[in-house]
Amino acid sequence: MRRAVIAFTAFLGGLVFLLAGPAHAGPADCQGLRGTLKLQGQPVNGAKIAVTTESGQPVKEVTTNAQGTWDVQVEDPGKYKVTLDVASLPQNAEVRGGNNVRTPTVYEDNCSTVLFALQPKAAPGQQQESTGGSTFWQQAAQLTFEGLNLGLIIALGALGLSLIYGTTGLTNFAHGELITLGAVLAYAFNIGFSIQLIPAAVIAVIAAGALGYGQDRLFWGQLRKRGTGTIAMMIISIGVAILLRNLIQFFFGPQTENFNDYVSQAGISVGPITAAPKNFWAMGIELAVLVVVGIALMKTRTGKAARAVADNPALAASSGINVDRVIRIIWTAGAAIAALAGIMLGLSQSLKFTMGQDILLLIFAGVTLGGLGTAFGALVGSLVVGVFIQVSTLWVPPELKSVGALAVLIIVLLFRPQGILGRRERIG
Repeated sequence: MRRAVIAFTAFLGGLVFLLAGPAHAGPADCQGLRGTLKLQGQPVNGAKIAVTTESGQPVKEVTTNAQGTWDVQVEDPGKYKVTLDVASLPQNAEVRGGNNVRTPTVYEDNCSTVLFALQPKAAPGQQQESTGGSTFWQQAAQLTFEGLNLGLIIALGALGLSLIYGTTGLTNFAHGELITLGAVLAYAFNIGFSIQLIPAAVIAVIAAGALGYGQDRLFWGQLRKRGTGTIAMMIISIGVAILLRNLIQFFFGPQTENFNDYVSQAGISVGPITAAPKNFWAMGIELAVLVVVGIALMKTRTGKAARAVADNPALAASSGINVDRVIRIIWTAGAAIAALAGIMLGLSQSLKFTMGQDILLLIFAGVTLGGLGTAFGALVGSLVVGVFIQVSTLWVPPELKSVGALAVLIIVLLFRPQGILGRRERIG
């Protein structure tokens, strides 16, 4: 019991420390407000944003760029008023809830993110129907679809994390940086070498898998041979995460970028749902990868060996299974899948050096909800988390939607620590 309390305390402490890190990871001269405007995953260009002080003194008026981003630097910390000019939005767009004013607080040497949730504007004939709940259910359907899209991306990241934990017992806080690395590698091949995004993504996934193999062979595997405990390795992973994040920032930069392909696509409607074609293709690819990996774990010889190592490494070794080889295969597959998650996240949103870190909390929530060490549990838990945080914006401000993921994490740890598909104890 004492060991479990120590492990749980270290886990929460590491999570809080790691998630607090990005607040100061940006440039030292960043002090102001920023944001990104998107409508159904597509950037909104030319929207006007006015920033004033709390007392109403004008500060600056800016316009969103082709990536839908805007940025205003301020001289003094304090509370500001940010107003989105709804007349500058596309004709088919409106602010969800009708609130186009935000009052964020800027702290010293920090940039605050201001979010405006946009949605398709209801047709004139639907305005009266909204009182009967028609518009509400259309919004609920759209948000559910977006939640499934986000949930599948989370599931890709959670799958690798869960497999690594299941075979090694390591809670890898650097897994978010593997997600970022995949997106940055694909961006480098796509932009730097002018390779079309699909082959660039394939090359990036292969490269990330090779890096995952090398990472275990040259680093984590050596620590295991020396008998380093799982808590010590978890703390080391925090340092690895910080190191990788700063290296990515050094080479990639602090700015937000987009891939060269599939940035702007006309939306297509399927019933009450409207989305860009890339979102449907991405969800199909994500689901196919998750199903293939799940079947491989159940049916293939390597998958059965991985499950045996997860249940009892000593017994698996005595049965003739090369435990180190199995773990390296898991690391290779986990890093490759994480890279694919980063590419899909960058395709759905934008690329920045903290993108993997920003989604890490949701990945931990999905893994914990589904059950640590279980592949299908990671899928189920991630889908629940993704849908929950997106649909919750019907009632809560978009800025607070990720709080629900933390609530899920706490509730599951309190009432069902093993998760939905997890087991209370291992038998072997």
